[in-house]
This record gives sequence, structure tokens and C-alpha cells, in this order.
Amino acid sequence: MIALLMRDLRLATRAGGGFGLALAFFLIVVSLVPFGIGPQGGTLSLIAPGILWVGALLSCLLSLDRIFALDHEDGSLDLIATSPLPLEGVVAIKSLAHWLTTGLPLVLAAPVFGLLLHLPGQAYGTLMLSLLIGTPALSMLGAFGAAVTVGLRRGGLLLSLLVLPLYIPTLIFGAEAVRRSVAGGAIATPLVFQAAITLGVLALVPFAAAGALRINLR
Repeated sequence: MIALLMRDLRLATRAGGGFGLALAFFLIVVSLVPFGIGPQGGTLSLIAPGILWVGALLSCLLSLDRIFALDHEDGSLDLIATSPLPLEGVVAIKSLAHWLTTGLPLVLAAPVFGLLLHLPGQAYGTLMLSLLIGTPALSMLGAFGAAVTVGLRRGGLLLSLLVLPLYIPTLIFGAEAVRRSVAGGAIATPLVFQAAITLGVLALVPFAAAGALRINLR
């Protein structure tokens, strides 16, 4: 499993779908917002929690189709499926590789992007914590969507349409936690709900994604 993880990390970096692309897209989203609504600091700080979370969510979408597509194209996915490693473990490892190359860099870079939107100082910790809790669920749900659409020609749009509705609960509670932190309110409730969603996704989705892979590889 470690060898598979290291292989996916190398492939993600070489294929250009790793942290660089996600961070660049995140920066573009955050940079365009002041041009659209104006540079007023009060307005930007008000919408910053939602914009930062939407930007992180859309950045995670960019490389989802690469989770299984590259392995399917060169035939290595069939070899992995016939190996002693269970497909559920394969899904978990590939989701972890996606999170390490996409989700974790977004968590670390989020405070820098928060400065561009005048996010109040007390909310930076909550922003990073909510992204740290929520982004693993985004990667795992993305792996499920990638498993369902693997082998389909031009499946990128279908993958986005499939995954985006599944991202909404994580988006709602993540943005709400940051919004409450900006307002000086209690952040425990949205973070607990977000953590519960992530734990449920990590526990159940690998089996659903593995089932989808088995069907598509027949």
C-alpha cells in the first residue's frame, strides 16, 4: 500500500495535476472576487468564508478525473484490481494521495489567500481547521465519482455534476464555522457536524467506490 501511495504521489506531480494546479486555481478564484464586487474591505471580509471554501472545493475538482483515469488508460488499474490488495484499500490510498497533493496544500495556503479577502485575524485558525477536517471528505467523495465515471469518454463534466451535490454539506458546515468565527460565535457545532460527515464518508464511501470499480472493470 505504501508503494502504491508513493507511485500515485509521483504520478500526480509529474502529470501536472498536483498541488501547483490546485493552488493556482485557488489564487485565481480569490483574486477575481475583488474585481467583481469591489475592493471594499468590509464587503470582502463578510463574504470571505464562503469564497474561500468555494475556491477550495472547486480546486479539489480539478484533478479528480486523474485518480483512476491514468491507471485505466495504461492498463495498470486492471493489474491492481487482480492483486491481493482489496479495491477498498486501493480507493483509500488513492484518495489519500489526492488529499496530500491537493487538499493539504490548500489547507496550508488558505491563510495567505484569506489576507487577499481581508479575513479577520481570529478566523484564520478556524479556516485551517475546517479545511483540515473537510478536505479529506472531498477527496474521498471525488474518488467515488472518479470510480463511477472511469472509462467514460469525456467523463469530466459528468464527474463534476455527480460530485458537486455530495460536496454541499461539507461546504455548508465548513463555511458556517468560519463565518461564526468572524462574528465571534461558537464554532464547535458546525465543526462537529463536519467531522461527523467526514468520518461517515471515510467509513462508507470506499466500499461504494470499490463496487463501482468492479462494475466498470468487468
